[in-house]
Amino acid sequence: MKHPTQLFRKPFLSLLFILINTTLFAQEKYTIRGSISDVINGETVLGASVYLKGTTIGATTNEYGFYSITAPKGTYTLIVSYLGYKEIKKEISLTEDIKLNFELEEASNTLEEVIITADEGIEKLNVRKPQMGVVALKAETIELAPAVLGEVDLIKTIQLLPGVSNNGEGSAGFNVRGGAVDQNLVLLDEAIIYNTSHFFGLFSVFNNDAIKNVKLYKGDIPARFGGRTSSVLDVRQKEGNNKDLELNGGIGLISSRLAVESPMFNKKGSFLLAGRTTYAQLFSGLLDDLGNSNISFYDLNLKTNYEINENNKVYLSGYFGRDVFNISGLLDSNYGNASANLRWNHIFNDKLFSNLSLIYSKYDYQIILDFDQLDWISDIENFNVKYDLNYYATDKLKIDFGLNGISYNLNPGEIVPSTPSSSVNPLILDQKNAFEAGAYVSAEHTITDKLTARYGLRYSTFNRLGQQTITNYANNQPVVYNQELGIYQSGTAVGSTPYSRGQTIRKFGNLEPRLGLSYKLTDKSSVKGSYTRTAQYLHLLSNTISVTPLDVWTPSGPYIKPQLSNQYALGYYRNSNDNKYSFEVEAYYKTTDNRIDYIDGANLLGNNTIETEILNGEARAYGLEFLLRKNKGRFTGWLAYTLAKSEQRSFGGNAGGPGINNGNWYNTPYDRTHDISLSGVYKLSDKWTFSSNLVYQTGRPVTYPSGQFEYEGSSIVIYDERNANRLPAYHRLDIAATYKPNRRPDKRWKGEWVFSIYNLYNRMNAASITFNQNYNTGVNEALRTSIFGIIPSITYNFKF
Repeated sequence: MKHPTQLFRKPFLSLLFILINTTLFAQEKYTIRGSISDVINGETVLGASVYLKGTTIGATTNEYGFYSITAPKGTYTLIVSYLGYKEIKKEISLTEDIKLNFELEEASNTLEEVIITADEGIEKLNVRKPQMGVVALKAETIELAPAVLGEVDLIKTIQLLPGVSNNGEGSAGFNVRGGAVDQNLVLLDEAIIYNTSHFFGLFSVFNNDAIKNVKLYKGDIPARFGGRTSSVLDVRQKEGNNKDLELNGGIGLISSRLAVESPMFNKKGSFLLAGRTTYAQLFSGLLDDLGNSNISFYDLNLKTNYEINENNKVYLSGYFGRDVFNISGLLDSNYGNASANLRWNHIFNDKLFSNLSLIYSKYDYQIILDFDQLDWISDIENFNVKYDLNYYATDKLKIDFGLNGISYNLNPGEIVPSTPSSSVNPLILDQKNAFEAGAYVSAEHTITDKLTARYGLRYSTFNRLGQQTITNYANNQPVVYNQELGIYQSGTAVGSTPYSRGQTIRKFGNLEPRLGLSYKLTDKSSVKGSYTRTAQYLHLLSNTISVTPLDVWTPSGPYIKPQLSNQYALGYYRNSNDNKYSFEVEAYYKTTDNRIDYIDGANLLGNNTIETEILNGEARAYGLEFLLRKNKGRFTGWLAYTLAKSEQRSFGGNAGGPGINNGNWYNTPYDRTHDISLSGVYKLSDKWTFSSNLVYQTGRPVTYPSGQFEYEGSSIVIYDERNANRLPAYHRLDIAATYKPNRRPDKRWKGEWVFSIYNLYNRMNAASITFNQNYNTGVNEALRTSIFGIIPSITYNFKF
């Protein structure tokens, strides 16, 4: 096995050659670099525009507020702008390299605030940049959406965007362009979050008081990201106010929250501490007939930083969240995420910026079944080292490069007796270990005044490691097709192979090229195209439609191959009326190889040989996305519409047989033919703001029984083809009103009342439909289950 440094040697030698050449050609130019922050709290600003007036030379700040632009010697007007802030103009004489830091002041006229787009430079971000399928949101934007039970929610907000959907109430996470929940890489300060849900999916794990900004990459995923095939949700926490002590919080019907920010180390650092918890069991009454019950959650966000000097800064951030659910005498369960990240930002010179991160993530769950007297425990844990560098070569070329390595420890499950009298036999499933590594280089290149490109290459490797025994099967078939019964069954075990700790069981490697092009038609319109190839080495084992506490993650290995996805996209973008309105349309086509699905009656929990329950296959998704936005004025908002198809097919392969649905294409559980969202905000006055969401989705695919027959006194159900039916369409209307009492400008305490109604017309959307036989009449009947109807709420938010 080659040493890890050998895997990255060739890409970095090539990169070094590029850096040397670009530096030589840029010797007659000078560089302006610095950072952009908020004058009130000192928070660095992501996506602020810095450019030289009258030229095409400019840049946007990175995740840490850093910028660098290079221009020929001369006199210029430097302009700094960001949505919701006053523009800064500064005359400069560029005769040497300059360091300029800026603090932005919030604009007093908030009626002209832009809702989504985070770039007000020479051209809008959605027109000029060679990246498509990307949405940038600030915490202030998320706050404008109607709150559910008083809690504004990041996940609920992005589900209003084209190409993003959910699976109804009670489902966690989100689906992007027909992909599954596990195909989304969700990051909180670079740490992986495996389950984004609180409270049956009604809330997400993201406390908006702790969030600074968000980026969702739906298709054109930058080369620095890897490990998932559908999307990346990159969430960044606030750094903490380094100017003054600040308190934020809210008191609602079922939850309260409080965030504290303050400077430290003589204002060379700061910290943020935010907490949220439930204190009223609003929905416990739904389970009263099953005895006393408890449903609650809490989470805690922490971030602190210290500026060692002007070129070095360290950060420490963390998250811990937990859900608790129990029914007296039946079950107790709890699950949650924990993460931590220690980062070091270093500025080598005017052109080279770096970030080194040491990251820890864990998701675990525990279920105690009182009636069976057993305790079930499972978790997934990873340690991640990342080193990313940004090189601002010239005014037309920016290069990003880096590498990372992730060590995975997966505990699929452990069953222990919960009482001394339990008849349950202890069971410990095989622990699974793996190591994933990646190296990348990418460039953003202004080729001409009209054509801009972003191209890159990522190389990833995945080693499935030992400390477990792998079962061997006859003819290498973990699944076989029984011709007589017409069903798939477990293959015949013919022995096993033990692997010691650190020994490679199976190794994979994949090249993942990325390409994005933007061609400017006019100053206000452009067309774009992109190609993205991604590899995913972890798989979520679940035959439900969303992340649940019972889901188990498993790595690729001898019988499960990595998912490989190719996505092609083409789009048109236009701004009009001085950017008052914007319009986007994108078409995409995505294929995924090695997408697994489960045989009928699959047993996924407590199974040490999960390969006997799955079939290999492929998936494809394609569609059109439309987004029309009104960005300025008293009324702002957007209309999003997606026309899409998502389907897959599973083959018999080595197992033989016809596969699922006879090997034909069938709908995935995430297929939505039509998805429409209308979101609007109207600012009536300085006191009153109104907002509303209207959502419509085609019902999700399900499998219904098509008949039954009697066999030896038992009723046998005959099912239709998989996912050949659909639930009724999903739709709802949410409204909210925010009242801000009169307050003096110099008064530090600021409060507001938020009145909201979720699902205004009480639509009982179907979460599922089950079919049973009535014991009294003997007649078959369908039972429709709905989780949430109308939910009014009132919340008081405050800031000090």
